[in-house]
Amino acid sequence: MFYECSASLQLHIFMKREKIMKKRKSLYCRTFQLVMRAALPFLPYREPKMLRTMDEVAKICERRRIRRVLLVTDSGIRGAGLTAELEEKLAERQIGCFVYDGTVANPTIHNIEEARALYAERGCQAVIGFGGGSSIDCAKVVGARIAKPRQSVQKMRGLLKVHRRLPLLFAVPTTAGTGSETTLAAVITDSDNHHKYPINDFVLIPRYAVLNAKVTLGLPPYLTSTTGMDALTHAVEAYIGGTTTKKTRRYAEKAVTWIYQNIETAWRDGANVPARKRMLYAAFLAGEAFSISYVGYVHAVAHSLGGLYGVPHGLANAVILPYFLDYYGEAVDGKLAALARISGMVDEALPDHEAAEVFRRWVKEVNCRMDIPEHIPEIREEDIPRLAAHADREANPLYPVPVLMDKEELAAMYLKVKGE
Repeated sequence: MFYECSASLQLHIFMKREKIMKKRKSLYCRTFQLVMRAALPFLPYREPKMLRTMDEVAKICERRRIRRVLLVTDSGIRGAGLTAELEEKLAERQIGCFVYDGTVANPTIHNIEEARALYAERGCQAVIGFGGGSSIDCAKVVGARIAKPRQSVQKMRGLLKVHRRLPLLFAVPTTAGTGSETTLAAVITDSDNHHKYPINDFVLIPRYAVLNAKVTLGLPPYLTSTTGMDALTHAVEAYIGGTTTKKTRRYAEKAVTWIYQNIETAWRDGANVPARKRMLYAAFLAGEAFSISYVGYVHAVAHSLGGLYGVPHGLANAVILPYFLDYYGEAVDGKLAALARISGMVDEALPDHEAAEVFRRWVKEVNCRMDIPEHIPEIREEDIPRLAAHADREANPLYPVPVLMDKEELAAMYLKVKGE
């Protein structure tokens, strides 16, 4: 009897201690986010200047007396001839273009160091990221390593670790999804440790973003759908979080509206220029929104899956988003209802809970119609504690999520995403 009472008392003490620790962590996270929100008006956010043609890139380089540039892309983009026009326009103005096309789907530190070596070897003066988020993120961190040659990529991980002006940086997105052409974030894979993590700094925002729908016309349906849902996730997570501004709410609303109205058209008909153009601008606006208002647990979980299993980021976000919208429940009903009304999904008079449910249902149904799976079976149960710890470390306290979660709660979400 004594031992039973002793064990019961120890369990009671342990549970009480855990509860206190959880409350302390919650208080710390919310206090951190409150301070960040108060600081927003004073932080050096800026929008890239928008360009529409490749010739504008060459003209800017000529005007700035840049004679050699590094073009960071991948072999698929280059092989498809998408960079040809830009290379021709640069050549017409006698600007040397040295191409690094070894970027992989989840850009690695090895990619960055190879591209940086080429930049130095050829005496380049500017960097152009051309492709999806992987190529643009790679170009950003190449610029960071050029600006800070003595600081490793690993030491740039996290928030405001670069803080030194990069070489002139252009971004040419070929997918309407990542928003990397406008954000302060770059996501890198440490292939040695199988970790995928963000680097966030204002200096990573490109100076110029080339929004040219022509380079997105050949995007396969699968990439159109998953990158488009990536953009939707950016807009939604920025909108339902606790660090929104009038500007980011407006941008997120417009992004969601255009995605709702155009994503399936772009998916079915890849040559539809108006739909491609609106998706490209929606991705840009969603990137602007989350660059200021941040993302949430969907991204933290997606990054962990990309780092360990190589799951493409857009696919991961598309699959994961519905689970968190369900989990947040009433905490986000009002905001999801607003998005449903503004985008034209529902009538203005529909009550919040019903309108929010329409929005949740649309996300699931559009995934299904575009052949995006409901689960990510690559997840191994024995990896979940490690994955959950990684997501917890990334998200808390930085991401102003509507409902805070700890490692155990995140671990349960991995099981749902796995399909169990």
